[in-house]
Amino acid sequence: MKKIYNQTLKWIHTLLRTITPGKNATRGASFGLLTVSIILWVIYSIHIYLKLNDPWILLLSLLLVFLSIFFALALRWGLRVLNKVPPYYQLAVCIASPLLIIMGFTWITPAIIFVLSSLCGAAIFVLLRSKFQNLSNIKKLITAFGILFSFGGLIGLGILYFYDGFDKNQLTNQAKSPKSNISPINAISPSTKGAYSVQKITYGSGKDLNRLEFGSEVDMITESVNGIAFTDKWTGFGGWWRKRHFGFDSKSLPINARVWYPEGKGPFPLALIVHGNHDMQDYSDSGYGYLGELLASKGIILASVDQNFLNESWSNSTGGLNKENDARAWLLLEHLKVWHKWNKTNDHLFYQKIDTSNIALMGHSRGGEAVAHAAMFNQLPFYPDDATIPFNYNYNIKSIVAIAPVDGQYEPAGSRTELKDIDYFTLHGSQDADVSSYMGSQQYERITFKDSLYHFKSGLYIYGANHGQFNESWGKNDTDNPFIGLFNLQPLLSAKNQQKIAKVYISAFLDITLKNKKEYLPLFVDARKGKAWLPETIYLNQFEDSNLQTLTNFDEDFDVSTTTLSNGSIYTKNLSIWREQEIKLNWQKKGSRALFLGWDYNDKNQTSPFESVPDSLIASYNIDFSSIPIDSSSVLVFSMAESKKSSPQKSKEKMTRKGNILDGNRTTNDKNKTSGNESIDFTIQLSDADDHKISFPISEFSPLQNEIRVMLMKTDLLRNNYQSEKVFQTFYFPIKEFQSYNSKLDLSKIERVKFIFDKNETGGVIIDNIGFMKVL
Repeated sequence: MKKIYNQTLKWIHTLLRTITPGKNATRGASFGLLTVSIILWVIYSIHIYLKLNDPWILLLSLLLVFLSIFFALALRWGLRVLNKVPPYYQLAVCIASPLLIIMGFTWITPAIIFVLSSLCGAAIFVLLRSKFQNLSNIKKLITAFGILFSFGGLIGLGILYFYDGFDKNQLTNQAKSPKSNISPINAISPSTKGAYSVQKITYGSGKDLNRLEFGSEVDMITESVNGIAFTDKWTGFGGWWRKRHFGFDSKSLPINARVWYPEGKGPFPLALIVHGNHDMQDYSDSGYGYLGELLASKGIILASVDQNFLNESWSNSTGGLNKENDARAWLLLEHLKVWHKWNKTNDHLFYQKIDTSNIALMGHSRGGEAVAHAAMFNQLPFYPDDATIPFNYNYNIKSIVAIAPVDGQYEPAGSRTELKDIDYFTLHGSQDADVSSYMGSQQYERITFKDSLYHFKSGLYIYGANHGQFNESWGKNDTDNPFIGLFNLQPLLSAKNQQKIAKVYISAFLDITLKNKKEYLPLFVDARKGKAWLPETIYLNQFEDSNLQTLTNFDEDFDVSTTTLSNGSIYTKNLSIWREQEIKLNWQKKGSRALFLGWDYNDKNQTSPFESVPDSLIASYNIDFSSIPIDSSSVLVFSMAESKKSSPQKSKEKMTRKGNILDGNRTTNDKNKTSGNESIDFTIQLSDADDHKISFPISEFSPLQNEIRVMLMKTDLLRNNYQSEKVFQTFYFPIKEFQSYNSKLDLSKIERVKFIFDKNETGGVIIDNIGFMKVL
């Protein structure tokens, strides 16, 4: 056998030598390749030169030839250097590099480990296998340095790993401004447990191979459903492993959930909550018990739906299930079908216990996107991607909660999901290292109100909240990487506080939408209304309701002088930036346009530039309108975010310092510059048809919160890599609170809103959705 092997190997080597090109052949191939390439390049360059008649083209083409030669020689030199690296180290580099990259998130962490571990190993082997005293002095010095540097570096990395991280941002919470006098809501905290005794059960197929609560110990048996139309990639090795683990495939998806319900006669509102994507073998549905216990005690049934069988797996590395959010949505409706059946079944535990006119859907991460799709599917007669599949659900879904959702992973018929006449609430954290973009704000923009009922939509951005702590079983780790010490955990809220925020807001939202307890509505405009209920951090609220009468939302056309209101007009004075454009988030566009404004009174030739700016040169933005009924119950509202970036300007004239000086609203010190944590403030002016006016600063509600910049990973500190996003804050000004400023103002004749940028030397803002609503 050995003889046959050696003969075969010898034959292969002989064959390779026979067919391997010789020196003449390789030189000829090189000459041919270069000759043809140079001829084609000359023809290409001459053609462009003749077309443009520009001799610089010929110079550029020659320069590119020399650059190609330079890079070729540099590459050749690099390959020769690499070829001199000992083979053992070449092999180690090739094996270690992909492993370190997979484990390290970014290139910095693997690079540091790469260098330190190599130095450490080299120093150890020199000490163990060489006689240190026989080394030259320079090698002794290098070895000693290698030991100190590598061991010190590795120890430092270990300390850094177990250290929580850094909070270099030092943000000022502008909502705590002393000017802001916010009266609290006169009600008990929505997170206070109710009077009902809470019971827990599970329902499911009874055939689960991994968990008894959905297997042999399940409380109520449900029939599985065929989801093959919604999971077309349950195939290949990934599909095989998924079926092997769970014991079923997409033709027999289980209807599994764990339920917290109030003990009582009922009927009770029903809420479903569904987790998002996570390792399918690290089960996620048990992580919302803190919500289940609270809501059930307050008279709301909560079912936490099991969709772990749709989650990611290591087996997906070869391809498999993805973009399955339509399946997640459809399964939620199948759960509702079961609940409606139980409500009508005599002798069933939930017979006539369910208020089917008051249903809410809640989801986290991919589940947060899925609940929006489910609400849309609920109103459709057919599946939009395949009309041979009928729907016809039509349940009374009143409201949706999206916790740190994604958006656009599934697009029905190639478009984003749009909803109408449904209440919506989304919440997101600044330290979210999984969905590090406020994607719930995208769905927020695609919700409209058309019917005669009261509806509202709201968003809450929470400084210090992450992705995982909204689920008790996910915790601080926002990814599947087990090295949690790579995350910057210092700015993170505690799990208890993050879940407290979720309990307050989600419970309040369901009290409003399912129980008509409108006293909690102001909490969704201003978190300070529930200050006593909430942990201290920065909250940015977004709010819009069906009573809003829009002056301008900047989506109507490309003419910056027009308003959404048909009879309105816009003009400005002395702005350095004025444009309307799409709002960009970290990952995608928001799906809405906004107003970008900037001003700059800085003149380096003046010692006190801001004080000396005359009234005639103060920047302003003016909206003229008519036919909006305004009275003492009206509220001026708009959304606003700070903008750190300015647009390039072709020219900018120096400002003249002559004319009348504004009164003491402006000062000369650096506090009027908006660098760092200094707040942006400016004046709002309302005018009626007789030119009677009232003016007040935005700080009567709150100064504008500075842009929130965060570091998600510890290595971000090395690169000074901050992440930030344009997160809006709703500003809310009840007219009746300012009527006393000018008793002559006729509210019914208000026809102008003016923003006067008179309190900061420089600044930039993004404004959206200016209008009037009714006081809450």
